[in-house]
Amino acid sequence: MSGRRAAGANGGAMSGNGATGESGATSGNGVAAEIVLPLVEVFETVEGEGTAAGYPTVFIRLFGCPLRCVWCDTPYSYAPHEPEMRLTVAEICARVGDFSSARVCLTGGEPLMFGWRSVALLNALVALPQLVDIHVETSGAIALEPFLDQVRSNKVRYIVDYKLPASGETHRMHLPNLRLLRPMDELKFVIADERDFRAAVDVLHTHKPGGAALFSPVFGRMPPQQLVERILAEGLANVRLNLQIHKVIWDPQQRGV
Repeated sequence: MSGRRAAGANGGAMSGNGATGESGATSGNGVAAEIVLPLVEVFETVEGEGTAAGYPTVFIRLFGCPLRCVWCDTPYSYAPHEPEMRLTVAEICARVGDFSSARVCLTGGEPLMFGWRSVALLNALVALPQLVDIHVETSGAIALEPFLDQVRSNKVRYIVDYKLPASGETHRMHLPNLRLLRPMDELKFVIADERDFRAAVDVLHTHKPGGAALFSPVFGRMPPQQLVERILAEGLANVRLNLQIHKVIWDPQQRGV
């Protein structure tokens, strides 16, 4: 057993007046509450990486991604696989309300690929009083500016997973995102080899992005000790080593943790 909790099958059902179930979650707009999104899973566990690592967190994994990274560890979140479910924004919020966690990770796939529907979901989550943090794991290929303009809450922060050469998707990165990152946001580099490491350092030196810089080894390819040695040798005093603790706690292939 992983120790995680999945939302109940009846969680998120809407009442006749357009409000959600006992969680009291609403989007603040009846039309927005009825927006439907494809999902893979909704579950509660501890955050496995980033600056919120270790905190109990509800994961909302949306289905679909425009990228095909070589080392992707969630290939079940995009085609040719199919979504596990389709829920309205109100139903998603009600499922979050089934849990006690005060933090949400909106992930995928690529959770921002749905544009205005992603905005509607984020604003609905912001309205949930139980939540103090909503972090969005995004690929770096989607422009952040519309979301920063339309989701006005300090609860919401963005973790941009900048794709390095070994991913095969560096050319898809939307570079204007780098200047938009705030101190509360994170810029993650998943590093497979020395070429990736040099590329990540170059991004930091060239663009001087805001937010916390995280260097994460590709699981099974870059030994963490080697990455630590490179960070120290390069004198990267403001870079944080980022390890995926959920792959230490549970089987690395286990879903829903």
